[in-house]
Amino acid sequence: MTEVVLKLSARDLTHADLASCGWAGSDHHLAGVARQLERARTGEVDYLAVCPATDVPVAKAGIDYRVKEGVGTLWQLAVHPALQSCGIGTFLVESAELRIRSRGLGRAELGVEEGNPRALALYERLGYVAYDRRPDAWDEQAPDGSLRRYETMCTLMRKELA
Repeated sequence: MTEVVLKLSARDLTHADLASCGWAGSDHHLAGVARQLERARTGEVDYLAVCPATDVPVAKAGIDYRVKEGVGTLWQLAVHPALQSCGIGTFLVESAELRIRSRGLGRAELGVEEGNPRALALYERLGYVAYDRRPDAWDEQAPDGSLRRYETMCTLMRKELA
């Protein structure tokens, strides 16, 4: 068996990266990420990219500092589908937690769709604890370009950061 080792780094996601992030979602989703990058300029959010040596993002995550006082709220976490279950999600979450701690904050929170047991297991393995659930919804782009409302139930999770 051959083992492949990727040297990963985390950095700020940029507008230039969006062209190579089609694996993360539709054009509608990436337009929303572009709007969040504008919020990053003001410090309201951080948006991270995880990259191998090629410096092309293979994972992304947003951290919103405005959702709850004193908390970094992780959202829009995604790992390239072909690279899932390779440790990149762990690296992504740990990089986000480091960014939250660097702001002097002691807690990370996130919501995970109840229909996504792999992500739930990852967050539990990383020390996140469920504390509530709530419905969530967003617009999703269909292959024909039309938008429809996607509704789901999310488990809310938190982790105290050392």
